[in-house]
Amino acid sequence: MELFSMLFKDPVAIYSLVGLLILFGICGYYVYYFAKKIHENG
Repeated sequence: MELFSMLFKDPVAIYSLVGLLILFGICGYYVYYFAKKIHENG
């Protein structure tokens, strides 16, 4: 539990987590987009 409290108190860790969430969101969008395009052409 000390790890979680450290992560939520450290601004650098919060920015890193937000950046990772944005990155995974973009990656998920591209996976959905290309899967949709492949399905439409196939």
